[in-house]
This record gives sequence, C-alpha cells and structure tokens, in this order.
Amino acid sequence: MSSYPFKKIEAKWQKLWDERGDHLVNMDVIENKYYCLNMFGYPSGSQFHIGHWYQYGPADSYARFLKMKGYNVFQPQGFDAFGLPAENYAIKHGVHPAVSTARNIENMRQQLKRMGGMYDWTHEVNTSSPEYYKWTQWLFLQLFEMGLAYQREAPVNWCPSCVTVLANEQVTDGLCERCDSQVTKKFLKQWFFRITAYAEELLTCLEQLQWPEKTKHMQRNWIGKSTGSSIKFRLKDFDEDIEVFTTRADTLYGATYFVLAPEHNLVKKITKPDRLKAVTDYIEATNKKTEIERTSVEREKTGVFTGAFVINPLNGRELPVWIADYVIASYGTGAIMAVPSGDERDFEFAKKFGLDIIEVVTPDGSEQGTDVCFTEYGVVINSGEYSGMSSQAAQEAINRKLSHMGIGGRKVQYKLHDWLISRQRYWGAPIPIVHCEKCGAVSVPKDQLPVRLPDDIELKRTYGDDISPLAHHDEFMQTSCPSCGAPALRDADTMDTFVCSSWYYLRYPHAKYAEFAFDTEHMDWLPVDQYIGGVEHATMHLLYARFITKALRDAGLLKFDEPFIRLFHQGTITKDGAKMSKSRGNTVSPDDFIEKYGSDTFRNYLMFMGPYDEGGDWNDKGITGIHRFLNKIWRICQFGESQATKSDLRILHQTIKSVTGDLENMKFNTAISRLMELVNHLNLKETVDSITKRTLILLLAPLAPHIAEELWQMAGNQRSVFRENWPQYNPELGESEKMKIALQVNGKLRGEIEVEKNISKPELTAMAKQHRNMAEHLKGKEILREVIVPGRLVNFVVR
Repeated sequence: MSSYPFKKIEAKWQKLWDERGDHLVNMDVIENKYYCLNMFGYPSGSQFHIGHWYQYGPADSYARFLKMKGYNVFQPQGFDAFGLPAENYAIKHGVHPAVSTARNIENMRQQLKRMGGMYDWTHEVNTSSPEYYKWTQWLFLQLFEMGLAYQREAPVNWCPSCVTVLANEQVTDGLCERCDSQVTKKFLKQWFFRITAYAEELLTCLEQLQWPEKTKHMQRNWIGKSTGSSIKFRLKDFDEDIEVFTTRADTLYGATYFVLAPEHNLVKKITKPDRLKAVTDYIEATNKKTEIERTSVEREKTGVFTGAFVINPLNGRELPVWIADYVIASYGTGAIMAVPSGDERDFEFAKKFGLDIIEVVTPDGSEQGTDVCFTEYGVVINSGEYSGMSSQAAQEAINRKLSHMGIGGRKVQYKLHDWLISRQRYWGAPIPIVHCEKCGAVSVPKDQLPVRLPDDIELKRTYGDDISPLAHHDEFMQTSCPSCGAPALRDADTMDTFVCSSWYYLRYPHAKYAEFAFDTEHMDWLPVDQYIGGVEHATMHLLYARFITKALRDAGLLKFDEPFIRLFHQGTITKDGAKMSKSRGNTVSPDDFIEKYGSDTFRNYLMFMGPYDEGGDWNDKGITGIHRFLNKIWRICQFGESQATKSDLRILHQTIKSVTGDLENMKFNTAISRLMELVNHLNLKETVDSITKRTLILLLAPLAPHIAEELWQMAGNQRSVFRENWPQYNPELGESEKMKIALQVNGKLRGEIEVEKNISKPELTAMAKQHRNMAEHLKGKEILREVIVPGRLVNFVVR
C-alpha cells in the first residue's frame, strides 16, 4: 500500500483553504465567540526558525480543536515590524528597513501558510504600516491629554553599540539584551508613560486573571508594593527638605548618616567646595555602572562625603550626607536614612568608613552590642519616648508624630518605574510632538496623523553625537507650531515598540477600520479569551498591555479592565542548551524538515517533544517515528471495513476521553501518545470499522490538519473536517470491563489486584487470598471476618 504523499496533499489543502476562504471568520456572529491570540512575531530576520514554529504550530492545533468543539474561533496573525532588530538587520544588509521588513513579512506569511495555520489573513496587522502607527501616535496623544505621558530629563540605560536607550527590562546582568554590550548610564530628556498611576490596580487585578501563578508572581514582584513611612529631613544651612521612604520608621533614632544617589539633583547644590572634585569623580565612575552592579549585595560598598548635613526631625541629630552608588535615584526618592544597626548594607558602609552605629532594636529590649546587625522586628531601645515599644507599635506612634508635625507619616510605595518610551532610532513610530520655543511641547493635531517616517534617510550604526537619526533629516524636523504657527522642531525620537504591541489586540477585530483605532460600537469580540506567548514578556509587554487597557477604559473607550482573560506560556526550544536566537547563530530552519517529512509530521514532532509549557532541547532523531505514525493512519483508513467489536469501541472511547482532556489543557504530547496507542491497536488488524476510522480522522484533525482533510475527503465527505463536531465520549462504551480492588489485612493496605467487573464474591475472595503479599500476612492467622466493599476493596479481619 502506498505511503502518505504529503507534498501533494499539503499543497492541495493550503490552496483549497485559501480559495474557499475556510479560515475567514464571520465577525457578526458573536455566539460562542473565542478570540484566540498568539503573540505576533518580529520580522527582523528573513524567516522563522524552529522556535517560532513551536510557538505557532501547537497554538494553531488548539484553535482548530476549539473550532471543532463548536466555538466561532477568531485567530488573527500579524507582525511586530518596528524596532531595533529590524533596523540593525537593514543596516547589516544594506537595505532600507521598509524594504527588508516587507520582504521578511512576505517570507514569514508564506511559512505560516505552509505550516497550515488557521489564520484569517483579512485581519492582518503590521505595526510599521502608516495605517497602523497612525493609531499608535493617537494613543500617545490620548495619554498626553490624560496627563499619563510626560517628558523629563533622567538617567537612562544607554547601549553605546545600539546607540539607543533601553528600558530596565531590556538590560540583563548589565548587558544589552540585543547585542550583549555593556550598558552605561546617560542623562537624556525622555518621554515616559505614567504606568505608576495604575500600580495598585495592576497589582490587585492580578487575582482575577486565569494566568500562570508564576507570571502573576513576577508582576507582583516587579510592581513591588511596600508599606512604610515618609520622613522629611531638613538640610542644614539650606531652606530645603529631603524626603526619604522607609519601611522601618521604628529605627529612626538609629540613623547615623544620610545617603543620596550620585545622580540626585541636589548633590551638586549641597556639596562643599573642598569635596567637589571627589564627588564629581565618583559620579562619573557611577555612570559607567548598571543598576544591577550597583545594587549587588556582594559588591564592596563605596561612597563619598559631600560635606553637607541633614537634621533628624525627632532627635535633632546632625547626619552627614554621603553619596553612594547602592542608592538609585529612580527608586523611591533617591535618598535614604542609613541605620547601620538595622540594615546590612548600611552596616557594611558604616564599618568601612568609620561611621557611628547606634543600637535601636533588639530581640528582647536588652542591648546586644554593635558588632552585629539586627534586621528583624523586636523591642525598641535608645529611642526616647518610643523605647520599650514593640517595633510595630513604635512605627505607628512615630507615623502619628510625623504626620502631626507635617513632615511625613504612613505611605505606600512601589518599586515600579514609569515606562520610558523614547528611543533614539529611526525604525519606529515617530513621537507626535512639536517643540516650540514659545509654547513648549505641543501635540500634533490628530487630523494630521500619521506623522510619517521619511523614506530618504541614510541609516548607520552611529551619528557621532548620540542623537536620533531623524534629527539629521531637516525636512522631517522643520515644521511650524500647531499652537502659535512659529517655526518649530518635531520630536526626533521614536516610540518603544512595546507601545505598538500594547494595543494591537484591539486592532485585529477592526484591522481595516479607517475611522478610529478600533470600532467602539462593535467590541463584542473583546477582550482576548486565550493569549499564548513566551514568559519572557511577563514584566514588559503583558504589564504594558494591562496598563494601556486600563487607561483607555478610564478615557471611556473600553468597557473591560484586562486585555487577556487566560494566558498560556509555551516553553522554549533550545539548541545545545542555549535559547535559539539569530544573534547567537544557533537557529534551526524548519524548511528542510518540512521538505523531507511534511508540515504535519514536523508539527506533531514538535508537540510530541514534551509538555508544551516546558519545551526542550532540539534533537531531530525522533522525527522519523512521527512520520511512521502518520503513515500508519494513512494505511489504516484504507483498510477494509468490519463490524466494530466491544473491545474496539472501549479503546476508541477511552482515547476520545483522554485526547479531549489533553487538548483542552494543551497537553499535546500526551494527546498524540494516546492516539499512537489506538493506532498501534488498529494496525494489528486487517479490517477496521467505519465508525473507528471516522473518529480517528476527527481526533487527528487539529494535530495534523492536511492529512486529516485528505482522509476525510477520501471517506466520501464533501465539507471540511473542521466543520464537523468533535467526537463525544460515551462512558457506557468507554468504561473498562475490569476494575482495581484494594487488598487489606486488618485495615492495612497489603496489595491491589485487577479483576473483571462481574466477578463473583467467592472468586474475588479466592484471588485475594492467593495474592503473594496477602498470603504472607494471612499465614498462620485465623480469619475472623471477610469484608467486601463492591468495586473497591477486600479486607480480612484476622487474629
């Protein structure tokens, strides 16, 4: 019998699906709607590698399964086309990014079609098209009007190789995540989105999400809620206060020095002339370090005295003001009160520089000495009227005192920083702001959007002065102020690509809608029912999309709070233990395997490698086994027909039950394994009944769509197999004829046997006594009573 002609069949069905519009979704039908979205890909390279296939193939099988379960499934696809990787690719290959991106998108679109993806391409989005980034710019202006977009000078992560600013999330162990270059600090005027305004809601709303607990935990830590106290310290000889945040107000009397971040805006103002050179040198050295390096607990502490002092508001003690790189300007107020007896970092610093250590909290209220640091709660000592109180009571009392004095009190603080969205690169959505000497930062009128990227620009790695490529394009930069009409300059930066992806899920259902970013009158498809993508986006894209959703809700444009109801993270496919990436040069192209074995085989092999949420290391040794599995199904479906036996039906319905449960939970590897068991059982026969053949094809369809369509048509069916209903499990047919019985002696488990369901009590008792372990425990004993619980256990009461 002939083997499975996969090339001919896959080409045939990809063409037919396209011609018949099988994947088009009727967006007017809301009943049983299911918006199933996979994170879109980056067309920064010329084609997808195996890691991309692993993301999209199994997810498509899940969507196909849902369609057969009766859902009206909307599974769109698009391209996250802006960004530094695409720009660097264009520079490397000497082509304009618009040209290389369009070419790469076409290649990837064809790869996704060759995969057999059930995508409705009429809803495709491309973030680099003016039709899309017009609305990304509108989003910026919407946030600007709401007071959620602002500009300020700030120390930023600077990659000298990529020549751009990086968000904190894009720096890994002090290195740029894109090029592995050492990241430094630089002061630039940047645009930020005020995500911190939603910190509490972003935290509390996590509870309602059907997301992996690991991801919710990561977001909780990233938001980093702390409850503590705000305290203002007066600068000696200055009419100015410096505020600090502390979670340990009970240790206030133990503060012996004060630390500012080297980049704090007051440092130069308060530094004494004789300390200025040392302070300036230290600041320059700090700018070369990353936050990761600066906050490492293993680093030796460094710092410089400024010559200034602050006054402790409760005891009047003068505290010397130092700068030290372990204090970060962007966290809290950029200043700390240092309590060496209660904080390990402060203790190390004080020991190194010979600063005072005052014991203020001990386990039992007795002095323990200053040779060790006690960081726990305890009993307060050496703290005036608060001595003898518990730490908690002292905190409450001190907060009341600070509040009464008008210099502080209880406060909640978050580790979350505002979202820095400025990028000094070309290939991104231009920031729709005009800078006027008279009017300041002025919004581009919305009817003038999009602010288009100029096509005639020379791209290179650096421009000599560390400014954006667009700043060198006079025609783009020169404009007039929308407010007063005077000559003005456009903003030269582009937006972080995470802005593009923060709202793209809203665009898909309305991809061709020209009047607005989305049709506010037809939002029934939203939010997304199931979102699938990598865990690496937990504290970036996923958090940003949640923030943008809440901001648009508050603008009266959305009626829901969260973008993604359910979330699933696929695992990572590695090569020789390392994550596949173009920068590492360890990617594996799927094209050769598809050419040799076919798309269905390749898809099933990826799904069979292991649990979908774990991934694994790439090894192609087992792919021939999957190919044989599909060929067996091809042959079985062409066997002669016979009457179904009770045994066949039992195995068939047990398979239906297992495969259904596995696919509902995206356990593709075990679903395939159960199908293999059924196939191996059927392969021993010479004939197979039509019901079993039909069910086998239906169960296979989401996992191997091309061969299933062909077999379905060969069986005499006219319409697509994906318009059929998913097989239903019949417990009466699927129930096993055997059952497991627990064996006990005096109530203690001694074994287990499998028996026929219709076994008689005498037969069951005899089998129980013959069980080897039971026989050992019954030897020499008198059986007083035999207890039989039908279908569950046999217990012998002995003495």
